[in-house]
Amino acid sequence: MANNSPGNNISTNVLGPRYNAGAPVNGVDEVHTITGAATGGTIPFTYGNRQTAQLPFNVSAAALQTALQGLGSINAGNVICTGGPLGTAPIVCTFGGELSGLDVPMISVDNTLATGGVVSVASTTNGVSGTARGSLPGASLTDTTNAIAYINTGTAAKPTWTKVGLQT
Repeated sequence: MANNSPGNNISTNVLGPRYNAGAPVNGVDEVHTITGAATGGTIPFTYGNRQTAQLPFNVSAAALQTALQGLGSINAGNVICTGGPLGTAPIVCTFGGELSGLDVPMISVDNTLATGGVVSVASTTNGVSGTARGSLPGASLTDTTNAIAYINTGTAAKPTWTKVGLQT
């Protein structure tokens, strides 16, 4: 039986055919953008029910990524943070790995110990679980409403359904 807990809801599948009433939806990775106007102090970041240690107001993307991946709710390889350092440029966190193609919880911040401004988090791209998530690359899917065949050219976590041939 598949483990359908958050962060690991990829079902065990084979390449066999899939059927869907209507065109399939492609998976999309969630992206959070963190901006900061703080000029001093420290800030903890929370994901799910886990919180990082206090991080400096001008934390680098690499340090934030390491702190987030240290949380049992994200783990290594499931988020990539770029940009920054905070206060100079936004940090963009893209969820992947086991969290690829999922609508994940929002990262939150506690500005209690920040000075000179606040840090905020926005969901710039909401995660979308694609149709037949868990279908291996190369798996087929038939739109039973329009009789159109698709093949997964993405991954099991984030399927990308591409029409086969010149169908209309």
